[in-house]
Amino acid sequence: MTSRKTFTRRHLGQTALAGATLIGAPLPLRYAAAQTAGNLKVALLLPTSGIQAQIGQACRRGGDVANEVFADMKMPVKLEIANYDTESKPDVARTQAEKAIDAGAQMLVGAFDSGQTIAIAQVAEQRGVPMVVNIAAAPQITEQGYKFIVRNFPTAPMLITGALALHKEIFKVSGKTPKTAVLMSINDTFGTAMVNGIKALFPKLDMPYEIVDTITYDPAAKDLSVEVGKAKATKAELLMPVSRLNDAKLLIQEMVKQRWEPMGVMNPGAPGLYEQDFFKTMGKYSDFLISNVPWLDPKSAMTQALEKRHAAKFPKDQLDINGGFTFEGLLVAAQAWLTAKSTKADALMDALRKTRIDQHVIIGGPIQFDAKGQNVNIKAAAVENLKRKPTVVLPLEAAAAPLVFPMPGWNDKRRT
Repeated sequence: MTSRKTFTRRHLGQTALAGATLIGAPLPLRYAAAQTAGNLKVALLLPTSGIQAQIGQACRRGGDVANEVFADMKMPVKLEIANYDTESKPDVARTQAEKAIDAGAQMLVGAFDSGQTIAIAQVAEQRGVPMVVNIAAAPQITEQGYKFIVRNFPTAPMLITGALALHKEIFKVSGKTPKTAVLMSINDTFGTAMVNGIKALFPKLDMPYEIVDTITYDPAAKDLSVEVGKAKATKAELLMPVSRLNDAKLLIQEMVKQRWEPMGVMNPGAPGLYEQDFFKTMGKYSDFLISNVPWLDPKSAMTQALEKRHAAKFPKDQLDINGGFTFEGLLVAAQAWLTAKSTKADALMDALRKTRIDQHVIIGGPIQFDAKGQNVNIKAAAVENLKRKPTVVLPLEAAAAPLVFPMPGWNDKRRT
């Protein structure tokens, strides 16, 4: 479904006022702002229904306030954003991408899930329309030699390397180190990439614990009692889940039911544990779980503007990296348009390849893409659930609260 805007007398008045304001602006600003009359047409493709609906909707909220944040940051740009629902299915994602391009989309942004993103990337490449990946970690997205794809999100190996380095830091800071771990993972495109990446990288990273078992399951599973029972039987001191939202809830519910209390639950770079609905559903059992993932930089002026706009428009909804990376995907699109001064695909792709954005919202260096179209400057943070809120605890220079590890038991008094 696409969104349409109608011109009213009020809109025309606002446009005239904006034009009058810009007459006295510096020449580069006047030129860039003048091109906003055309508005770059961006299709935002996300799973806003189906099994990943809640995460897709969280992503979309970041897109819904993008133009307002651009204005707050004095960026002379406005995107014409049309929203398309992939329904959490790769085949639908492909169809929606084709529909968006047929409707005039000049750039695609999406799509959270690796399988859906791969389907859209194939369409973008076939049709010669630039695509900015907001969230999706499967390595093959930037390993296919595509000419129209850039990704502003870590690959699975990047996620794993950053997460396991943080595992070591957590043990160092806490003074407690588990000797054994069990890996539990969904078996979709993302989960498979993560499991394969861990198998390849783990022996090289000199980790202090041994992975004693790897247990995989369908992300649409309705019951994880057998899988959790198997994991508990290993007597592993650490659980490493590679999950989505719904299965993350099932996983923790079953751990509480079976009274399995390992030293910690720490993912190696995955969603699920920090989602808003996870906190709502799990209550006190959501606390003290740790996600080792990229996160929003609270010290960035742009992050503060995004937080303010998001809170004003969605006061009951949490802003996390779903909204943050989706906003950044649109930021990349906007900057490319300003640089290219054109809506032509070749000009936009040339601008994307030359991208360097120092002021953004996710922790790390400037947004810029290597020869494969991959941003390699994104950093990971240890984000612990404290008082029903995802909170940065490491690195220490970005920490908003002290680390709690080992994890308190399910009935510990610290869970209220």
